[in-house]
Amino acid sequence: MRLEPISPMRATVFSRGKTIRATIQKGYTMPKTTQKKPRRPKQSGKLRIIPLGGIGEIGKNMTVVEYNEELIVIDCGLGFPDEDMPGIDLVIPDITYLESNKDRIKGLFLTHGHEDHIGAVPYLLRTLNPPIYGTPLTLGILQNKLEEHSLPQAPRLKTVKAGDKVKAGSFEVEFIHVNHSIADACALAIRTPLGTLVHTGDFKLDPSPIEGEMMDLVRLGEIGKEGVLLLMCESTNAERPGHTPSEKKVGASLEYIFTTHPKKRIVIATFSSNVHRVQQIIDASARHGRKVAITGRSMLNIVNAAMDLGYMKVPKGVLIDINDIKQYKPSQLTIVTTGSQGEPMSALYRMVFSDHAQISLDANDLVVLSASAIPGNERLVGRIINELSRREVEVLHDAVVEVHVSGHACQEELKLMQALTKPKYFMPVHGESRHLAANRDLARFMGMKEKDIFISEIGKVLEIDKSGAKWNGTVPAGKVLVDGYGVGDVGDIVLRDRLHLSQDGLIVVVATVDVDMGLCLSGPDIVSRGFVYAKESEDLLEEIRKVAADSIANILRYRKIDRIQIKKRVRDDLTRYLYNKIKRKPMILPVIMDV
Repeated sequence: MRLEPISPMRATVFSRGKTIRATIQKGYTMPKTTQKKPRRPKQSGKLRIIPLGGIGEIGKNMTVVEYNEELIVIDCGLGFPDEDMPGIDLVIPDITYLESNKDRIKGLFLTHGHEDHIGAVPYLLRTLNPPIYGTPLTLGILQNKLEEHSLPQAPRLKTVKAGDKVKAGSFEVEFIHVNHSIADACALAIRTPLGTLVHTGDFKLDPSPIEGEMMDLVRLGEIGKEGVLLLMCESTNAERPGHTPSEKKVGASLEYIFTTHPKKRIVIATFSSNVHRVQQIIDASARHGRKVAITGRSMLNIVNAAMDLGYMKVPKGVLIDINDIKQYKPSQLTIVTTGSQGEPMSALYRMVFSDHAQISLDANDLVVLSASAIPGNERLVGRIINELSRREVEVLHDAVVEVHVSGHACQEELKLMQALTKPKYFMPVHGESRHLAANRDLARFMGMKEKDIFISEIGKVLEIDKSGAKWNGTVPAGKVLVDGYGVGDVGDIVLRDRLHLSQDGLIVVVATVDVDMGLCLSGPDIVSRGFVYAKESEDLLEEIRKVAADSIANILRYRKIDRIQIKKRVRDDLTRYLYNKIKRKPMILPVIMDV
């Protein structure tokens, strides 16, 4: 056992203790002490944790931590549209609550540089401008994104590194190194007047990382000993038993692929943010005498940022411009590309469907999908694999050879995080409902009581004070849809119309009427889009025209009518007729002009 030296104050107290005992033995009374025991200041404030994204969904991660009149924000990510969002490019969190409390925001803290954690920052900066704290690679990637947007004011980016502590009003935020599928990832320890919160960000335990050190288990354990009020722990892989494999396993698979396919051009699609994966691809290519060309805007941006900041080291002469690939034989080339999720505008998609300016794939190519499909993208990835197979292009993916490992903690690592931090309260974050429930079950297994585990919802407020933790209302929250340059101008009604059009098509009825005279002066003309092919359905379209003409003639017999009433009558009559006739309900758009 390690003994600490006694401080002067403790030595004085100790010697007084001996003197007092001796005096008592002689029959004297003990003198009254004037020294009062120091009291801890009473904390009457309330701590509020409010997820604005990342709960019950994959992506769009954003959490507000609030104490009295001050708040900080953790991450500001985007999500990708579901199948029921035709035409939508991105989904971002609703920041109405932050906009109405902008004077209270003390900082935005970024855990790492993935799109689902930083992708919505440019949209937040349109109306807010808090100081933004992140590690060098995280802010380097973000800086590239911000240059694509026209912002009303210069962003306040503040670089930190793992181990740094940032004072932000009543909060002190410490960045703690963790392993993930991108470099410079951190968990956050947030000290508040009521206690310490730990937000894990995305993490896994990799004892043999490609670059840097293993996750800082020692620091997490020290914070756990100090006492953790609430642990907010990621849940993405909470259903998977065991441990997440090391990234070095992918390196071994890449070496096997390069060795067994020496004559083919190798095209590898992976996440652009996985700097360590790209580094391994470049190293393997250099060992096998291959040049590496990179394609895809996000891949180019992140690789350039990583090289500038020293996170990637490329042997001299290995990297070439994509426009120079025709100077080399297929066996001398490796292509690193975006598109591992089958995105229709990605570089790989354009290669597969012969729309890429420099690359067209054939039997001399080997395509490696070095990523797993994000939930919801399985069909897109399947389409890529099917098309490549049809073209007799060999494809390797995770089901065939181990060319991908997750960046997220599996069950044993999640249990280790709970064991290290020993939280009083527990909130699973970052995952769909099934992932959150699985993480809750792990907390139960670790001995936490049901009343101390809180599965939240977007906008739901968890309030903690000296009396305990409880739910306390909601704040405005939800999804904001981005369509081109439009942000938030596509709502539920527009989406409903788009779905209606995509499923049943459109019929436009055009007519000119004189309401005062009760006459239809021209038309009605029928225009069909996405409903039936006009040349093959002339009889049906003529019947539709007659129904519309009868409908207009019947309602024009009445006095005191207007165009809105005529439109409604035409729409109702045609809807009824078409459903009875062919059991379909196209969108009907009457265009009535009154002269």
